Amino acid sequence: MQTVAAVREFCAALPQSQETFPFGMETLVFKVGGKMYALLGIQADPLTLSLKVRPERGDELRMAHPAITPGYHLNKRHWVTLRLDGVPDELRGELLRGSHALVVRGLTRAQRTELGLA
Repeated sequence: MQTVAAVREFCAALPQSQETFPFGMETLVFKVGGKMYALLGIQADPLTLSLKVRPERGDELRMAHPAITPGYHLNKRHWVTLRLDGVPDELRGELLRGSHALVVRGLTRAQRTELGLA
């Protein structure tokens, strides 16, 4: 998953995932329930992907992987930015699913029910 197409395909398979460009055409934003869970810098070289994480997980990831840094232009405690060419596919997939799940858990019960995510 080192291309824009591969990330788009992965995110499209997550329940109720939506693609948007709220910050301009250089950043593809993936949302669930109207809330961001991933930002893909499509013009970055190498590609970068920012994801929501639990604060303790973010600290652990940053210490273990030089290609994972605090979230670029995001809350550094709750977001990490991955350089896609420096993080194994399995870990990218795990972190994308986890980011989606964190955002879903943060939705109200009514929102989850409305989206079929209850």
